[in-house]
Amino acid sequence: MERANDNLLDTVDARTKLVGSNRMEILLFSLGTSEIFGINVFKVREVSKAPFITKSPNMPHGVEGLISLRGNVIPVLSLAKVIGIARPGQELGGSMMVTEYSKRTLGFLVQEVDRIIRVDWDKVRQPDNMLATSNSFITAITDLPDGKLVSILDVETILAQTFGEAPVGIITPLDKGHEVNVFFVDDSAVARKKIAEVMDKLGVHHKHALNGQEAWTRLEGMATHAAQQKRNLADELTMILVDAEMPEMDGYVLTRHIKSDPRFDGIPVVMHSSLSSEANRSMGKSVGVDAYVAKFDAEVLADTLRPYLLKANRD
Repeated sequence: MERANDNLLDTVDARTKLVGSNRMEILLFSLGTSEIFGINVFKVREVSKAPFITKSPNMPHGVEGLISLRGNVIPVLSLAKVIGIARPGQELGGSMMVTEYSKRTLGFLVQEVDRIIRVDWDKVRQPDNMLATSNSFITAITDLPDGKLVSILDVETILAQTFGEAPVGIITPLDKGHEVNVFFVDDSAVARKKIAEVMDKLGVHHKHALNGQEAWTRLEGMATHAAQQKRNLADELTMILVDAEMPEMDGYVLTRHIKSDPRFDGIPVVMHSSLSSEANRSMGKSVGVDAYVAKFDAEVLADTLRPYLLKANRD
C-alpha cells in the first residue's frame, strides 16, 4: 500500500524532544462534517489513501473489513460510523490513518487528513458535558488560532466500544491491601474504570484525578497537609499511577514535578499509557518514572504494581 503525505509524519525520535515541554502534536482530520477532529501524532504510524478493504462477515459496528498491511491483517474502522455522525449514503472517506496504541494496530477511515499542529497541553481542556457528545468519544478539546474548535478523540473508548472491554480476570488480592493507598490519574473514562477494577481486586484504597493539572493540585494539597501534620507523605500515599497524555498537564511534566519535589521522596511513580513504543518508554524514563506499563492488560498492570506495593508494606 502506498503511503501518502510523506512529509506529514516525521520520525518519532524528532518528537521525543517535546517530552517535558508540556506540548503535543495533533494530526487534524475531518469526517465529512464541519467539525475538526484530532489525534495525538504519537498514535499514528502512517497516513495513506483509503485502500481496498476486504469485507468480512460478523464484524462489529463501524468495522468496514480487513486489509493486509506489510504481512499483517488489520481491521479498518469508519470513524464517522463508530462515533455516530455518519449520514446515510455518505462516502466512508478518502484517507486512512494507521494507528498503533494499546498494543493494537487499526486503520481509521477519515474524510480528509489536514495537517499537524503543535499545542501546549495547558491549552487542551476537558470537554464540557454539553460538548461531550458522540457517546463520549471526545476526550479533550483545544482551539485553533482562528478560533475553530478541535475535538480530540478518545481512541481508548473507540477501541473498547468497538471490540469490547477485556475482562479483568483473576487477580490475587494484595496482602494487607487495606493499608495501601494509590493515587491514579487518567483522562479516559474507560481507562479509569479499568484501573479502578484492578485496584479493587488488589484490595487497595484508591483515589483518582481526571487530568494532570488536577492531579498535581491534589497531590500538592496532600503534601502540604502531611507537612502541616509533621507526617511523612510516603507513609500515607503508597504509589502514584500516571497516564502519559492528558489535558492541561501531561504525565511527563507531572512526573517531573513529583520527582523534583522532596515531599514525594519514597513514593514510586508508574506510567500507564496506550503509547507503548520503546521511544515512549524512554521518554518516561527520562523524567524519572519507576516503571512503565502499556495499556491495557489488567494482569500485567497488577503484576507491575504488586512489587512496589508489597515493598511499601514491608518498609
